[in-house]
Amino acid sequence: MDGQITQTEEEEEARQSDEYIQRLNRLEDLKSMGVEPFGEAYIRTHRIEDLVKAYSQAVTEGESAVDNLPSFKIAGRIMSMRGMGKASFCNLTDVTGTLQFYIRQDSISEMEFAAFRKLYVGDLIGIEGRLFMTKKNELTLRVSKIDILSCGIRPLPEKHKGLRDKETRYRRRYVDLIVNPEVRQTFITRSKLITSIRRTLDEKDYIEVETPILSSIAGGAAARPFKTFHNTLKMDFFLRIATELHLKRLLVGGLEKVYEIGRIFRNEGVSQKHNPEFTTIELYEAYSDFEGMMNLCEELISNACRAVHGSSEVNYDEQIINFGGSWRRMRYLESIAKFGEYSMDQLQTEESVRELCRERKIEVDLKLPLGKLYDALFEEVVEPHLFQPTFIYDYPKELSPLAKQIPDQPNMTYRFEAFVANMEIANAFSELNDPLDQHERFKQQMKDREQGDDEAHEMDMDYVEALEYGMPPAGGMGIGIDRLAMILSGNTSIREVILFPHLRNK
Repeated sequence: MDGQITQTEEEEEARQSDEYIQRLNRLEDLKSMGVEPFGEAYIRTHRIEDLVKAYSQAVTEGESAVDNLPSFKIAGRIMSMRGMGKASFCNLTDVTGTLQFYIRQDSISEMEFAAFRKLYVGDLIGIEGRLFMTKKNELTLRVSKIDILSCGIRPLPEKHKGLRDKETRYRRRYVDLIVNPEVRQTFITRSKLITSIRRTLDEKDYIEVETPILSSIAGGAAARPFKTFHNTLKMDFFLRIATELHLKRLLVGGLEKVYEIGRIFRNEGVSQKHNPEFTTIELYEAYSDFEGMMNLCEELISNACRAVHGSSEVNYDEQIINFGGSWRRMRYLESIAKFGEYSMDQLQTEESVRELCRERKIEVDLKLPLGKLYDALFEEVVEPHLFQPTFIYDYPKELSPLAKQIPDQPNMTYRFEAFVANMEIANAFSELNDPLDQHERFKQQMKDREQGDDEAHEMDMDYVEALEYGMPPAGGMGIGIDRLAMILSGNTSIREVILFPHLRNK
C-alpha cells in the first residue's frame, strides 16, 4: 500500500484545500448578514427553455411584443462568472439549458448584491428579471432580484480539464451530471424510450404489473443468481434473474396481456455490455406467438427511436441504424453456417462442432452439451455481423427450456433473439404451455446442473403446477432497456446509461 492514497486521505486533503475552507467560511459570513445559505422552496415561473421560446416567439411578432415580455423567475446552478465589480455576467443552467444573466449593483438591493459577491461557481440560485439581447447577440436575463438557494462547499471540476476520468465520473455521477450536459441528455433519452415503450403497450391494452424481486427459486433464465437469507422465515432467497415465470402465472390466471419494467440481478461478469444489475421489460400476450412478438418488437423499438430522435434512424458508432420497416430474419443454425462458412452437415454432431470450436480457438469447455457449443460458436462467428436490426430465430431446445418445440424439428424451438449493433437486445418465445413437456425439460436442466452447469434452470414444481391448470398459447418477450438506451443515446458502454453502475471498492 506504500505510495497509494486511500479514499479517506483523499477526502481529508480536499477538506484542507484553501477553496474548500473559503467556501466553508463564507457560510458564516452569509448568516451574519441575515442570509440563509441553504434556502427555502423557490417558486419559479419558467424554465430556461421556456424563456428562449418566449423570446423567439416575441421576435416574430415584432418589437412591441419583445418590449412587453413579462418578468421571469428561473432557478438553477451558476456555471460561470465574469467580472465581479459593480456588474457581472454569469451563466445559469437548469435541466433544459443554459442562459446568461446580467446583474448590476444598482439593480438589486444592497444586501442582495453583498450576498451575490459571496457566491461561487456551482452555487444554486433563483433569479427574477427581464430578457434582453446583448450587443454580441446573446439572450440575457437582466436581474432585478436574486435568492440564494444552496451554497456548494466543494468546487466543481475546472472548466477546461473537466471531469473525464471514467471511474471518477461513475463514482460521483452527481458531479458528472452537473458538468457534462451530454450525460444529462443520455438519461433523458433513457427516460423517453421507457415512456415510449410503456405508452405503446398501454395503447394495446397491456397492463403493467409487479412481481417479486426475492424468490426461493432463481428461474426464468440461464444465469447465476445473487443469494441472500431471510432471518424470520429462516430460508434462502435469490434476487430474481428474470420476471418470466411469475408473469406467465398471470396468463394462467386470466390476465391476457401483461408487462413489467424492472431490475434484474445476475451474478456474472462486468463488461461494456454487462452489468450485474440491469433493467428489462418483459411482456406476455395470450394467444400470440414468437412471430407476433417479432412484429411487436419492431413497433416498440421504432416508436422509441422516433420518440427520442424524431425518426426511425439513429447514428451509432459512426454508422446509421435503421429501425424502420421489417428487420432482417435468419435461422440460428443457418446463420452460423453462413458467417462461419460451414456446411450444415458440419453442425450436426457434438464432435464436429467441438472441432470447429477448436479450430477457432474459442474459450469454451468442450465437454459442454451441443447447445452450449453452438452458443459459443454463434457469439464468435455470427454476432460481429449483426449490426443492422436482425432477428435470429429457431433456437436449439437445449438453450431454450421455456420455449415451445417446433413439431417437425424435435431439437429446435420457436424462439428468436433480436440483435442490433452486434448486441442482443431482445429475446422471445412461443411460450411452452405443456406442463408435461415443461416438467421433463426441468428434469433435464437438473441433470445439467449435476454435471457442472451452474446456470442450468432449477426445478420449479409450483410453476409446473400452474401450467397444469392450463395456460393459453402465448408469445413472450424480454427487451434489455440498458442496451437499447446505449444505442439510442450513442454510448458504447453500458455504464454510461446506468446512473450508478457497480464498481470495486476504492
